[in-house]
Amino acid sequence: MTITRMVPGRWVEGTGAVLGPLLLIAGALTRIGEDDFFPGQLAAHAADPGRMAVSYALSTAGVVLLWPAATALAGRIAATHPGWARWGATLVVLGLFGRVFHAGVSHLAFQMVDELGLEAAQRAIADTYGAFHVFKAVSVCIVAGWIVLAVGAHRSKAFGSGAYGVVSCVALALGHALPLGVLKGASDPISLAALAGLAVALVPLGVGVLKDGPAPRWWAVALTVALVPGAYVLGMYG
Repeated sequence: MTITRMVPGRWVEGTGAVLGPLLLIAGALTRIGEDDFFPGQLAAHAADPGRMAVSYALSTAGVVLLWPAATALAGRIAATHPGWARWGATLVVLGLFGRVFHAGVSHLAFQMVDELGLEAAQRAIADTYGAFHVFKAVSVCIVAGWIVLAVGAHRSKAFGSGAYGVVSCVALALGHALPLGVLKGASDPISLAALAGLAVALVPLGVGVLKDGPAPRWWAVALTVALVPGAYVLGMYG
């Protein structure tokens, strides 16, 4: 199978496919045991803000890293079924945009707990939970994207033929079951199964992508590692 990679490139795609699902799982496990809906998530933050901040940071980073994972898989699908690749990747990425928006609202809600107190924050979120925003339009993408991408992967044998390929496609499709919306704990059995499915499908794909070519130069690795804390520091002054 011939795969042409231009943007974002092999290293970004492979790293995203490996780390994206693992960070999501780490984020969910960090807040496991808490009520999965917003009153309980806000109460958990009030009781242990450090743990919840780390948990949501891990989950948000995982969501962001899933977009190059989707393009990596779409590149394989496109070799034989370009239509499925385009629609699957587009729907998944639009859904990820929605999840990042939800993460931003969740972050603001936690700041309300810090500034206004738990009860006031819970009332404010309850009164405004259904407020209009443009990202409501991508909710269908959040649900449908992984299914469309999984069907494309099955038709194109992107994960290979035989039982392994079928299992990987089914596992990928489980990603549609991850809850959507603001302040969702994602630590219930269905959510954990969805996260495990993404890991089963994408982590081996990412490892394969990373191994499919020469290693990066040492200075490129060092520069990338230094860029992350550097960008964070610059962002603090933004």
